[in-house]
Amino acid sequence: MRMLLPIVIGILYAAGLYMLLRRSMVKLIIGLGLLGHASNLLIFVAASGRGLVRGGPPIIPAGSDRVAGPMADPVPQALVLTAIVIGFAVQAFVLALFHRTHRAVGTDDLDAFTTTEES
Repeated sequence: MRMLLPIVIGILYAAGLYMLLRRSMVKLIIGLGLLGHASNLLIFVAASGRGLVRGGPPIIPAGSDRVAGPMADPVPQALVLTAIVIGFAVQAFVLALFHRTHRAVGTDDLDAFTTTEES
């Protein structure tokens, strides 16, 4: 399990970069999504030196000054949640931009975009 997650992250990054280099706008959008998922998984794995572990909530019991037992780190969870929201906003913007571009140009091939002015 310790080597499986880095391999999956590498595959997601490679597939995302491959899709970004394709000529189709649809594949570009899919590549952006794959890169976002790879980044979120990378934040989770890199956040703790032990990898992904299950733990209790980081709540200090009454009458104690320390957390008892293993605890989950809330910072990577907050970072990934923020990254998911930002990634969704970027995806929505790219989809709207693609729709407008496709309506103006009539194709999704990036090499067919020859002008920046509407006709």
